[in-house]
Amino acid sequence: MSQQKLLIIGAGPGGYASAFLAADKGLDVTLIDSSPDLGGVCLHRGCIPSKALLHLARLIAETREAKKWGLSFGEPDIDLLALREWKDQTISKMARGLSTLCKQRGIRFISGHAVFQDSHSVVVSGNDVVKFDKAIIAVGSRPVLPGQFDIGSPLVMDSTGALQLETIPKSVLIVGGGYIGLELGSVYSAFGAKVTLVEMAGSLLTGVDADLVRILHFRIKNQFEAIHLNTKVDSLRASGNGLRAALSGDNVSGDFDFDAALVAVGRSPNSNGLGLMNTQVKTDANGFVIIDNDEKTDDPSIYAIGDVTEGPMLAHKASHQGRSAVESICGVNTNFASRTIPAVVFTDPEIAWCGLTENEANEQGVKINIAKFPWGASGRAATLGRNDGQTKLVIEPDTERVLGVGIVGPGAGELIAEGLLAVELGASAKDLSMAIHPHPTLSETIMEAADVFFGSSAHFYKR
Repeated sequence: MSQQKLLIIGAGPGGYASAFLAADKGLDVTLIDSSPDLGGVCLHRGCIPSKALLHLARLIAETREAKKWGLSFGEPDIDLLALREWKDQTISKMARGLSTLCKQRGIRFISGHAVFQDSHSVVVSGNDVVKFDKAIIAVGSRPVLPGQFDIGSPLVMDSTGALQLETIPKSVLIVGGGYIGLELGSVYSAFGAKVTLVEMAGSLLTGVDADLVRILHFRIKNQFEAIHLNTKVDSLRASGNGLRAALSGDNVSGDFDFDAALVAVGRSPNSNGLGLMNTQVKTDANGFVIIDNDEKTDDPSIYAIGDVTEGPMLAHKASHQGRSAVESICGVNTNFASRTIPAVVFTDPEIAWCGLTENEANEQGVKINIAKFPWGASGRAATLGRNDGQTKLVIEPDTERVLGVGIVGPGAGELIAEGLLAVELGASAKDLSMAIHPHPTLSETIMEAADVFFGSSAHFYKR
């Protein structure tokens, strides 16, 4: 009996995770990507380079904060060339590792653009035809650049351009108060740029619980030159050696000059140009490929995962969807839609959450109890000089089951893993309260939040 031939289009976190698992399960795997390297946007133009730069930004901030603790450092001497080389070397090393893992598994990797001819074949870059039994579409997404910002100027950047870090402009306009705008704004601010952020909505990180965002906003407003909410950019044009933006909002109006601008207003799925019309695959009005709970499209031979499908545009979502798709191809019903997907904003402080949020509960009319533990009562937070955090639990009143967890503070992205397990495994507040956490740690704040729910927190008194 011949091996089942699986074709995967896209070698990002979803694509290569799918390919590796499928090969481990004995499938004949072909992986195609328009880039010569594995890793996709996440490795080369997203998650990894941005987090490398955010680490440096946090390091700079700590050297400045250390003055309050009795340590004084001079202002950092930023060598952009060396910094870019370090970032690029980190990316290259990881890309080489993925390439080695691909070869070790006997996966056929093709660099080129794949277009479906029908439900069982693609043509690659107009030349080679690759036939398959099953296929997974994992082509990701791209930054959106609305027309008023598409003025043909290299000074107008998307997230990809901003991560190149060719120069540090004296002033930067950030359009969009989502996680990309906030993260990259934090980087440029730490490296010396005066950052002005404009957001059309009434708050940063629209949709995230307000009590978590409030703590981030309070800190970041002292780092940025200005944050304008309920504000839009009416126009953007070249002016001399820079840009001139016309802003209008609650507390700002008129023309303002900037040396550069970053447009971070969202991403769009890369579903165009795949020849989907030659298959039974369907897309929605926004271009997202329509799938069921096992990642199957309307074409029985084709699956889709990651940013090209509806839902959070997160690398870990894509990789786990990819595993789910492979399991489905191998005959296992996985129902990925029932899984909990954590989210992290890698600002300073970080914000992380999973499961049901307080906002979602209110919108859905779900009865909940909220338990919060302020980091001002955390011994470990005090030793870090960072009392500006909070851990909250969203709890079902009758069963005391943990439905969701939200954390804001340094290291929130690491701490949320315990919250994710609690939600996934159906743990109760009592389970978290009774689990002995090491002291002094930030992880204790999860236990203490559960203690607050029961009115038994040793370090925080609530009537």
